[in-house]
Formats: sequence, structure tokens, C-alpha cells
Amino acid sequence: MFEALADRLEVTWKKLRGQDKITDSNIQDALREVRRALLEADVNLQVVKDFIAEVSTKAKGANVLTGVRPDQQFIKIVHDELAQVMGETNAPLAKADQPPTIVLMAGLQGTGKTTASAKLALHLRKQNRSALLVATDIYRPAAIDQLVTLGKQIDISVFELGTDIDPVEIAQKGVEQAKADGIDTVIIDTAGRLQIDQDMMAELARIKAAVKPQETLLVVDAMTGQEAATLTRTFNDQIGITGAILTKMDGDTRGGAALSVRRISGQPIKFVGVGEKVEALQPFYPERMASRILGMGDVLTLVEKAQEEFDIADAEKMQEKILSAKFDFTDFLKQTRLMKNMGSLGGIMKLIPGMNKISDDQLQQGETQLKRCESMINSMTRQERQNPELLAKSPSRRRRIAGGSGYAEKDVSKLVSDFQRMRSLMQQMGQGGMPGMGMPGMPGMGMPGMGMPGMPGGKTPPGWRNQQGIMGSGKKKKKQKKKKGFGQL
Repeated sequence: MFEALADRLEVTWKKLRGQDKITDSNIQDALREVRRALLEADVNLQVVKDFIAEVSTKAKGANVLTGVRPDQQFIKIVHDELAQVMGETNAPLAKADQPPTIVLMAGLQGTGKTTASAKLALHLRKQNRSALLVATDIYRPAAIDQLVTLGKQIDISVFELGTDIDPVEIAQKGVEQAKADGIDTVIIDTAGRLQIDQDMMAELARIKAAVKPQETLLVVDAMTGQEAATLTRTFNDQIGITGAILTKMDGDTRGGAALSVRRISGQPIKFVGVGEKVEALQPFYPERMASRILGMGDVLTLVEKAQEEFDIADAEKMQEKILSAKFDFTDFLKQTRLMKNMGSLGGIMKLIPGMNKISDDQLQQGETQLKRCESMINSMTRQERQNPELLAKSPSRRRRIAGGSGYAEKDVSKLVSDFQRMRSLMQQMGQGGMPGMGMPGMPGMGMPGMGMPGMPGGKTPPGWRNQQGIMGSGKKKKKQKKKKGFGQL
């Protein structure tokens, strides 16, 4: 998401480099590129006009700080305005004074409303809030079956009464059941249509009047572009919503919906769906999203993902192993599996500052190489996993592993040599923490960019090379160039 927008904005920053200060003449070209980038990203036209006007006013009135280049100053202005357009701060889910809190899920058919309901239930459980899913889509039996299946998958109860009862009655009985069971939150999955019609709106209005929800969330497909904002405004005018959930943000979407929904509809985006898995729902933070759009990564979200999967005691043990160079293949396998639980390799890489320039081909190669590594490690004995030096000294062991995993002996030799190099590098890094994160022992310790066995050709991806002076140890370090972003502000 946002790759095309980020690339276009990168061109804009280049136009300002080398300038002594921001002036009317040099700002016009930059603003023209920003306008074009936003329109191509499917941002609503009126939002673009307002955005450009605000950026222009702030840029012309800005005093460039000493030691800060004009392009860096302009990036800061654009970042702040992007966050402003999307709502400035995260809008948390409401909570009733007396449980249960009732959340009504609305939206058109095919937007991922039923899946979003299950994702939200799982998100609440991670916050130690119990949930009950209520199935009221009586017009599409598959929707009820889907919700029941998802409920079993995440171990969340689903209340359903079939397809022969009025949806309003199902919703009311579901809320009564939640009160009786002491459930904290009720999530009501309602029926959708292929397009807005009066029957759907009337039914939604009846359910809302009957259960009086604290939250009415509209589920919007981010791939609908400008229509997403218009849809949110229509639902808000006719039903009265309290927020939106944008789904399919991981798809081939230009991302304009995220920039349009708040300004056009007046209602905040509360969550975004970033994958098909039930765990793939994130609270929406405008400032973090602005950083992603500008290619600055999102370290806070990455840390939160790691905290969900990683145990502090395990992290401390891993740190001890790293510092003493006892990190072995078993640890490496554990780290890569934890990383998989955090999401796709591509999704994780794009949260790390400077890694947004890695191509899809490189990421695909990385995924493939990780699978090859895992296959070869699975062919090792426990003793070989715990003591990689055994493999370094024994060609016969490497040949046996190659035969067992279906790869050539040279592949196993390369895995062993890459692993030893990575372990040595990790020992050095462990004394100063992970670049940009300062969290030794995180799954990132086995990630590409540290000579990890698994990246194509053992190469360091662009954007990570020489970060914080860690890469390329043993050689004379080159003087680092100043990087764009907030580092100089």
C-alpha cells in the first residue's frame, strides 16, 4: 500500500534538495508534484485542494532551521498535515459504563464485514475483554456459517438463531445472552447489500434503535478509492456511525481512502485490516500512517507486534546467547517462526525505516530462501543444530543434510558460513542493540540485513547498508551522508 504515492513524493523532495530556503518559486513545483501524487492515489479532490492549500500556507511561512535542509523542512510540514487530515490521534473503541458494550458492524456486501467482526473480537480478547459475536445476516446463510467457523477458530462464542427470525430480535436476544453470561462486548454482524438501498438502511436503523450501540462501525473496502469516503458520509447521514474500519489495506490499493474518510465523512478511522488472517487488524494511528506514506517506517507498530509474540524471559535468554556467541540453529529457527507469526516478511520490512525501497522480487527471494534454510535445518540432528561448528568441520555431515533436504552440498555449506558470519555480527550488535530499535533479543535479530542466511546472495538490502555504522565491520567506515526525514530536526 502507498508505494506509488511514496515514490511520487520522493521525486518531490529531490526537487527541493540543494535549495538554500523554501521560496514561492521552488515550492510551486513541489506542491504540483504532491497534488499529482495525491490524485493518483485516489484521494478525494476536495481533500487534495484543502491539503495543498494548508501545506502551501505553512511552507511559505516556515523559517528553515539552522542545519535543516528545505526538503527536510517540507517533509515535516507534509507529514504533520497528513496526520492532521487523517485525524491527528487514534480514536479508541468506546466502552459502556455498564457492560456489555455493543458494537454494531455495518457495510456493503463483500467489504469483509464478517471477517472484520471476528478480527475485532480477537483484538478485544488480547486486551482482556470478553466478546460475543451475534449473526444477524439472515439473507446470506453462508455469512452465519462463516461467522461460526471464525468463532471456533479464535475460540469466541457466536450467537445465532438461523435465518427464519427477524434480525432485530436476534440482536436483542444476543445482547440479553451477553448480559446473562457477563460478556464485556457484543459485536453484531449485520446484513449487507451490493449497493446502498432503503431496505438495508431501514433494517440497520431498527437494529440500532433496539440495541442502542455505543459504537456503529462502518466496514469499508479501501480498494473502492474515492467512493470509500462518500460511502462513509452516506451511512453517517442516514444511520449515524461513530467510526470506520478500512479493510484490504494490504492489497493493491492506492491508499487514498485512508486520507479521505475522516475529512469527508467527519468520522474517524478506528481500525485497519492488513491481511486475511484473523490477527491482521490494527488500531489506526494517523501519525504512524503518515510516516509509512513518507517511507519512514513504523517502528512503534513493529515493536507492538513483537511484544505480542515475544516473551520477555525468552528475550533475555536470547540476549545472553547472542552476547556469548552461543546462538544456534535451533534459536534461529525459533526466531524465524516468531517472525512469521508477526506477519509476512514484506509487511515487517516496510515497518523498518529505510527498508521501504526493497523490491517485491527481493522480498519474494527472501521468503523462498527462508523456506530453504528451514528445510535444511530440519534435516540436521539436535547435536548439529546446537553446535554449528560440527557442520563447518565435516563435509560428510553437510552431504547427509543436503541429501535429506533435497539441496546441494554447496547450499548447506553456504548456510553454515552465512550463519557463522551472522552470529559474529549479532554478537557485536547485541552490545549496542538492534539498529533503530535498541531491543536485543527481538525476532529482528534474525532478520535480513544482518548477513542472515536466507537473503538472496547473502546481500544486505538497500536502505540498511551501513545503518548506524554497524554493517561492513572490519573495513574503514565511510562518512555517512545526511538522510532525509526527522533525524535532523
